Amino acid sequence: MELRPYQQEAMDCIFGEWGKGISRTLLVLPTGCGKTIVFAKVAEECVRRGDRVLVLAHRGELLEQAADKIGRATGLGCATEKAGSSCLNTWFRVVVGSVQTMMREKRLEQFPEDYFKTIIIDEAHHCISGSYQKVLQHFPDAKVLGVTATPDRGDMRNLGEFFESMAYEYTLPKAIKAGFLSPIKALTLPLKMDLSGVGVQAGDFKSGDLATALDPYLYQIADEMAKYCRGRKTVVFLPLVKTSRKFRDILNSKGFSAAEVNGESQDRAEVLSGFDAGRYNVLCNSMLLTEGWDCPSVDCIVVLRPTKVRSLYSQMVGRGTRLSPGKDHLLLLDFLWHTERHELCHPADLVCTDREVAQKMTENLGEAAGMAQDLEAAGSQAAEDIVAQREEALAKKLAEMKSRKKKLVDPLQFEMSIQAEDLSGYVPAFGWEMAPASDKQKAALEKMGIMPDEVENAGKAAKLLDRLGKRREEGLTTPKQIRFLEGRGFRHVGTWRFEAAKDLIDRIAGNGWRVPHGITPQEYIPER
Repeated sequence: MELRPYQQEAMDCIFGEWGKGISRTLLVLPTGCGKTIVFAKVAEECVRRGDRVLVLAHRGELLEQAADKIGRATGLGCATEKAGSSCLNTWFRVVVGSVQTMMREKRLEQFPEDYFKTIIIDEAHHCISGSYQKVLQHFPDAKVLGVTATPDRGDMRNLGEFFESMAYEYTLPKAIKAGFLSPIKALTLPLKMDLSGVGVQAGDFKSGDLATALDPYLYQIADEMAKYCRGRKTVVFLPLVKTSRKFRDILNSKGFSAAEVNGESQDRAEVLSGFDAGRYNVLCNSMLLTEGWDCPSVDCIVVLRPTKVRSLYSQMVGRGTRLSPGKDHLLLLDFLWHTERHELCHPADLVCTDREVAQKMTENLGEAAGMAQDLEAAGSQAAEDIVAQREEALAKKLAEMKSRKKKLVDPLQFEMSIQAEDLSGYVPAFGWEMAPASDKQKAALEKMGIMPDEVENAGKAAKLLDRLGKRREEGLTTPKQIRFLEGRGFRHVGTWRFEAAKDLIDRIAGNGWRVPHGITPQEYIPER
């Protein structure tokens, strides 16, 4: 099986991290981008190098999927470590293991601590829990790869506490733009639902409280769905089984052909195959289908289980992002949830890493309630809106700085000038990134023209230094050129070539340090 370009790049980066001595690293791929194929190929390469590999997951369906994909992608057979099945005394070099089984003392004691040289954790956002940690600590020298659709966790314990690096991340917007996933259109419905009385437990909203808050709105939601979901294959996520069943009955009374599945459903396989075959056009579930289930023809997702957890939200929406014949986009229904908290996930959180941009996008989508908006275009518009706001704030800051005659460039000015949203919206994730910038980093930044006192942490300092080094290699403007020319009214000097900026500064110097006649700084664009 030939890997897609980003999958091959991901695999190379994983082995690159391990090669540098970083033993615990993350792979982040959106749902539908073939993370199982990537770790199957990683497992194959590890076996070729002589390792025994453990693939660890928390649900039977995930273990079965992993074994099946590994077999189809590599030809390798897998042993199973689950309940009554054991890999011991078998010749298999790849083992798929249930964390619930592996964590048991009697089971773990049977394995020498060097038995597995590589451990791959599927749905790695679960791995901070005690059960996973018990297994991982038993094999202290194993290389670890965590695979997830998004590196968040509901109890707010950052995955950076365990993993040392992120080997590779492929974002949803990139996957959509490259044609590997379906475009998404978000539709905010003008239905205000009050969640202000909902409690929080383990980092997310309580399911019971959510069900109580949602119940009065179910008929109205069904009426809204009747306007937009006819002729679509829709999956609805709800907080409790009883709510899911009730909503199924309401939808059927409105003319839909709806079915419901939950963890206790005896006919679950039959219902899912019936939905896949088109016997039902709506499938209601109480969080059962967030992982390990694929139906590419799903083209509408309704999230009636509001959450603060980005990984959970991404998993729900990910049930509809796969490509399918005749499907030109996924419709994602969002609601005007009223809550006193601001951490609630919205469609913007799928494409925006900068919290400020995400909030602006959510605000924009709310103002366009009732009209479907392309997610990527809405994200770009929100980013432009925030850039305009930041430029206005920066102009005021620069005006204040003029009197201080600083020779160094404020990091914010540099980021805005080179139009680097990834720098301005950077949030540290791993432990070393959160530490203060080192003296060595500060000295290097100052030498390159950046004001080090304004750099909040080591992670940001590292990103700035990396970007500065790449810009020098590419022949782009320096921070000092940016400060000089933008101080005279020129705009976005960070996007210019070094030589173009140098020639203009030489002309200004030759004109008695005045801008030459005929040049309007605000409109000036250098020749390429």
